[in-house]
Amino acid sequence: MNQEYWNERYALGETGWDIGFVSTPIKEYIDQIDDKTKKILVPGAGNAYEVEYLYNQGFTNIFVLDLASLALEALKKRLPSFPDSHIIHDDFFKHHGTYDIILEQTFFCALDPSLRAKYTSKMNEILSHKGKLVGVLFSSVFPFQGPPFGGTIDEYQKLFAPSFNVSFEPCYNSIEPRMGNELWMKGIKGSGIQAGTH
Repeated sequence: MNQEYWNERYALGETGWDIGFVSTPIKEYIDQIDDKTKKILVPGAGNAYEVEYLYNQGFTNIFVLDLASLALEALKKRLPSFPDSHIIHDDFFKHHGTYDIILEQTFFCALDPSLRAKYTSKMNEILSHKGKLVGVLFSSVFPFQGPPFGGTIDEYQKLFAPSFNVSFEPCYNSIEPRMGNELWMKGIKGSGIQAGTH
């Protein structure tokens, strides 16, 4: 699942995960962020509707990262004024930077499960002190070979606990086709599982 794989998926329109707009749980989270200067990263963003929504809401410090150049080009066509320097065509695991918030939307589930520990470690590395990793994870194991790859809340808690104070809860605001199959994750940089809500 390298750059060529993902570019081919976009070129062929094989993007079943793409709902065509910002997902409701992410949108409602964004809507309650008061400080629009927060440095925000959306990794593995694909067509990056979350980035588009942030930009149109007046956020000024948004960065998008993806391996698929075609997806990034599509974002630039939709948002010609989006800063080129904030569009990062790179491997997430090789990326260097520091962010206040990282939004997770269909990136984690696109990675081979063997990379999940590396994912949590890298997220911890590039978040600022008390930085937040927030977003949506699937709440079931799929009966097919991914991507997407699912998982369970118990599995996620064990995975994220070494790097984050993390909580998971069922999404009450998923889109209809995903209702009952998504978890809202909120992780604050630091170790130890804790309960919590949005």
